[in-house]
Amino acid sequence: MSERDQRSALPAVRPEWMPSYIPELQGLRGIAVLMVVVYHCHALLEGTWLHYASLWGWAGVNLFFVLSGFLITSILVEARGKPHYFRNFYARRALRIWPVYVLLLGICYAVPDWFLGDTWAHQTRWQTLVAYALLLQNLRHTVLPGTLGPTWSLAIEEQYYFVWAPVVWASGVVTRGRWLSRALHGLLPLTLVAMLVCSPLTRRLHPHWITATHTLGHLDGIALGSLLALGLYHLKLSRRVWLGLGLAAAVSGWALAATWAGGTAYLDSALALMFAGVVTAAIAGTGAKNPVSWVLRKGPLPYYGKISYGLYMMHILVFVYWGSFDARLDHMGVPGHLTILGLRLVAATLAATALWYGFESRILRLKKHF
Repeated sequence: MSERDQRSALPAVRPEWMPSYIPELQGLRGIAVLMVVVYHCHALLEGTWLHYASLWGWAGVNLFFVLSGFLITSILVEARGKPHYFRNFYARRALRIWPVYVLLLGICYAVPDWFLGDTWAHQTRWQTLVAYALLLQNLRHTVLPGTLGPTWSLAIEEQYYFVWAPVVWASGVVTRGRWLSRALHGLLPLTLVAMLVCSPLTRRLHPHWITATHTLGHLDGIALGSLLALGLYHLKLSRRVWLGLGLAAAVSGWALAATWAGGTAYLDSALALMFAGVVTAAIAGTGAKNPVSWVLRKGPLPYYGKISYGLYMMHILVFVYWGSFDARLDHMGVPGHLTILGLRLVAATLAATALWYGFESRILRLKKHF
């Protein structure tokens, strides 16, 4: 196909009311990472009123997926048709993901008996090393060491974007054949709808070759976040309409999760709908002068959003490192457990802060070259 026969189609148009940077999303990212961190401490909250809420902290991963789906799809849609589309996207993703990931692997493999709970020989089998190198560990029927547990969701995101970037690019190609052009334009929403159907179906059928962390079973949030990005860029709806849609989706998702979908294969789908609604409402309400928007823009939540990647990846390693302090306070009951929780949060926050300012942010400066 010649250059004359193809060109970038349906240019993405960001709504006039939506800024290029939405600070409220940083606050939501902070909520997501704190949910996950507290979830990994839920045993310490037994006997307190916070225990039940902490058991739902795992859902923070679903919020991460929705945010990632929206942000990355927005980037891809805006970049579609521009020079060096693939080089820029994959280079920027590598700068964001790989340095911290490799650092985590390096620390864990430096002291495998401590941080991996296993011997060097077992953890250096070629299948294991290949899985980590290609970010395929979530597809294997092998339990991840606790310190590397968070990498299953990272693997899902990277696999998704590896495939998603070419799909977004292909959807922007226009040919002389009208039918083919229309088919390509409808490729994105159809693909995302297929993902939304596939994920709960996969969880319900649960074939023997599917792991609990398999990509096919966890596409709901990313797909809804990506659909949100497509809608915002291609549907000419007002900010007020988007706000209403977001609030309706958030309430509906919460109601479904609390009733019909609870304890079923559809729970993750309901949570994804709820979080997609929350993200939509945050986007539509950006800059608003109300307490919710203020909390998401100011204070500790956006700060935790900034350091969220390092905190998410490293917090279990920090917990393991300071495990000896847990033993000294464990016998004190609830007061001791709450003290342990506080110390864990402080230690993990300090570690993620040092990681951000001393490592991540310096590497991310290289993004300007892409």
